[in-house]
Amino acid sequence: MDKDFRSEVDKNYDVFMQMLPTIVVQHRNKYALMKSGKVVGYYSTLEDAYVTAEQFFSDEPFSVQKVTETPVDLGFFSHAVDIR
Repeated sequence: MDKDFRSEVDKNYDVFMQMLPTIVVQHRNKYALMKSGKVVGYYSTLEDAYVTAEQFFSDEPFSVQKVTETPVDLGFFSHAVDIR
């Protein structure tokens, strides 16, 4: 993963962690699709978030985080996807 992609993922995660206390009540156990330090949408399943990301951001970095009180490492999905 190149430096720009890693930077995007780190930025998304930092913003997500700052927002978490305010979004967890309304979006608990959903998946937040993150792009450019913003939540693009919340999805009921990891698959829905990933399919949406692939459709709109297939050649750009994005990340997906599960909205819970404790951070969940989603492995591949927590990190930017570089398909170049």
